Amino acid sequence: MRKLLVLGLIIFLSGCKSRKLTADSSEKFKLENLAEVIKKNNLETIYPRAEISEGVDFFEEGTVERAYSILYPDTDDELLIIWKDKTQNQPHQVYVSKPGRWQTREGITVGTSYEDLVKINDGSIDFYGFGWDYSGAVDWKDGKMKDSNVRVFLAPVSAPPNSFYGDHIIEADPQDILNLDLKVRAIIYQDMEERS
Repeated sequence: MRKLLVLGLIIFLSGCKSRKLTADSSEKFKLENLAEVIKKNNLETIYPRAEISEGVDFFEEGTVERAYSILYPDTDDELLIIWKDKTQNQPHQVYVSKPGRWQTREGITVGTSYEDLVKINDGSIDFYGFGWDYSGAVDWKDGKMKDSNVRVFLAPVSAPPNSFYGDHIIEADPQDILNLDLKVRAIIYQDMEERS
């Protein structure tokens, strides 16, 4: 009996070990895991085939100059890391706008539907109008995603009526919203420290 108890304990403890992220791990395409890789300055090790390109450009409506890195440029897995400064020691934001393998821990990808976002949030969401810099920005309201590091932006598959344009929360009939067939067009992951 004692041997079975010891064996059970060994199996339990081995299952509790944290899994180390490697270049072959599918978990490396979770945005939250990428944030940890960045903090450990491990991009080239975990993403050896990413063909990382770097530069400096203006962000935040052209008001702030920041360094950036692009992983997997010109592919469906393209991902933009905008650095806090030119030292590239701390990320400001991670931006995904192509339908590749990147996703959040909750399973949000570019292409996730409005209806699925409501389910993931475990509550209703609002979104801003289209046709401006933060077009389709989602407000998680009081749902599960409210305090997350994840921001998403929606785009309609069908052309929206004029009332769906502009820098304001869209107030519309639920059926009109569903008729737009809204999908996630971009995801931004930003550490809580940066959000303050």
